[in-house]
Amino acid sequence: MKSVQFHGHECCQLTNGLLELMATRSIGPRILSLKLQGGVNLLAELPDLGADCPGTGIFHFYGGHRLWHAPEEPSRTYLFDDAPVDITPMEDGLLVTQDVEAKTGLQKSMEIRLSDGLPQAVITHRIANRGIWPIDCAVWAITQFRVGGLAMLPLTCEDTGVLPNRSLALWPYSHLRNPNLRWGSQYILLDAKMDAPFKIGFPNPRGWLAYWLDGTVFVKRAGYDAQATYCDFGSSSECYCCAEFIELETLAPITTIQPGGSASHVETWELHKDVEQPRNEKDIESIVKDLGLDS
Repeated sequence: MKSVQFHGHECCQLTNGLLELMATRSIGPRILSLKLQGGVNLLAELPDLGADCPGTGIFHFYGGHRLWHAPEEPSRTYLFDDAPVDITPMEDGLLVTQDVEAKTGLQKSMEIRLSDGLPQAVITHRIANRGIWPIDCAVWAITQFRVGGLAMLPLTCEDTGVLPNRSLALWPYSHLRNPNLRWGSQYILLDAKMDAPFKIGFPNPRGWLAYWLDGTVFVKRAGYDAQATYCDFGSSSECYCCAEFIELETLAPITTIQPGGSASHVETWELHKDVEQPRNEKDIESIVKDLGLDS
């Protein structure tokens, strides 16, 4: 583990010779950089971008990867993560722990491990209840990328005969005729060059989301429980895009965290290089097969 500076933040750099990422001590828990060894950062770098949240103040996006709790409610969800965090080295990785949120009694942490011999990271997101009352929420993992690429969102392929086999959640600002949105029978393609915000959510039993950028494909995988209850009309996966960044998001089921207890949510990240830009569903299907995304 090496200490480096990144956009004025003190960071810990992790590498396994194939993959390199940086988690910061200055704020968080946050991962601010992710790249193939010797490559460029795929994550959005937003040191000056913020949003005014009534009752909270200015929330700073910073870019990179963050941990939230759902459902989204600005005065609770957008609590500041501007304070320093504790970083503890672990075998093959590190543990990043935030102070307890005074307003909620919740404490966020990320356990980050790099896989040996693979361009892969395993991120365990954990929310602990340090208060005195049970709290209902869902662990929510959000990764911001640079714009200019293509998000590949998988739809369920199950043949249910005369019954429906998919559902979508759309936000009030999501326009279905957005020219950067392409509807397929098995995939939704989203060109990350939006002038206006767009967001979509869906149940994701296939368990992965992907983003192509500059010849590299990022894949995140997360578990799905068909019997569980998810936020946002049953969405276990979501994608948000605006002019400054695009987000791939996964959510754990809604759970009751008892005092002294915790809830966790695991994502596995993969990077694949030298992939030609997909332009349609057929191209995506080839990528899915070549990378074994549905295996």
